[in-house]
Amino acid sequence: MNQQPLPGASTVLTMGIISIVGTVICCGPFGIIFAIIGLVKAKAAEKLYQQSPDSYSDYSNVKTGRILSYIGLALSLVYLVLTIIYFGFIIAVITTGEWQSYQ
Repeated sequence: MNQQPLPGASTVLTMGIISIVGTVICCGPFGIIFAIIGLVKAKAAEKLYQQSPDSYSDYSNVKTGRILSYIGLALSLVYLVLTIIYFGFIIAVITTGEWQSYQ
């Protein structure tokens, strides 16, 4: 039987990679956006693959992209929590008047 590439498999892999790179190099929100897009595309590709597994190849790209999207999402959430703690500390220092003692 002639297998064709699974539609969306390369997109899922690309979004997973971009979510990690976007989080590490740029900032967290871009990583979250690309991770969510990757997970949605992975769900659609997996559903298509489950309907006819013998007709498609490249299912491993979908699994790898899903894992990378989860990693990118986790890194983005850690980045977001650390950013909230950082700015919370700055606001706490400024509002308590401790900022004057550091100058």
